[in-house]
Formats: sequence, structure tokens, C-alpha cells
Amino acid sequence: MALATGAGTETLHTILLEDVANSAKTLITGEQHHIYTILSVSFYFVGAPSGEDFTLYLTGYDSAAGASGQTINLMYVRDPAVRTTFMWNDKFSFNGYEPNANTQAARAAQAGSVAQSLNVASTNASFIADITCTYIDQNNA
Repeated sequence: MALATGAGTETLHTILLEDVANSAKTLITGEQHHIYTILSVSFYFVGAPSGEDFTLYLTGYDSAAGASGQTINLMYVRDPAVRTTFMWNDKFSFNGYEPNANTQAARAAQAGSVAQSLNVASTNASFIADITCTYIDQNNA
């Protein structure tokens, strides 16, 4: 049976990434008129050299400054031990697209032209993690 994903639906999704190292990876690229609720993100550290870090962040609209495409940091892990797991299970939501103005109604309408995204990054090729992300996608188109 096919999964309904049209307007007015709410679906559960999982992203699996193996051996993320030394670069930024996008977990979710937003779609206009969607709301994403992150349920959990887990990081299993395969390789973790001393003095390096791993981050989870949004790229999107900064409502305080009214600026587009800003990095909004959510989590920062420094010097985790190899073969350990870090679990982010604080729920949060973000819109799929940026607004076209800095008002509450405009943010809800998502009428801008820039997608927002959830991303992870590491700072060293030897800093490697397996990542899972579970989220709900609400399609309000």
C-alpha cells in the first residue's frame, strides 16, 4: 500500500547516514508549506580524535535579525569517546521555507523562496559518526 503524502497529511520519516565525516550533510531540506517536527537524532561516534567537534544546526531565517540563510546552532559535541552514542531527543519544529517578511503571519505562511534545512557537520576527516534522525513531516500545502 502506498503512503499518502499529499496536502493535509502527517507522515513519520527516518534518515540513516553512515560514516559522516569532515563535511556538512543535510538531514532535511524543507519543502514549502511543510512543518518538520524532529523527534530524535542519534550520533554513534565511530572515530573521534581529540579536540574536534560535531554540530547539529538549522540553516534558515533568523527572526531576531530578519536575515535569510543563517546558521542556527542546536547542538555541539566536543571530544566524545569512540564507540559512544549521543542522543538528542528534545523535540522541536521548523518550517520548510523562510517567510517573505518578519512577522508571525509571514513565518506561518512560508511565502519566501528559500528552503530551510537541518544539517550536521564534523570538523575533521577522522571524526566519523553514524547518524539517525526520526521526524514527522506535516504537509499543509
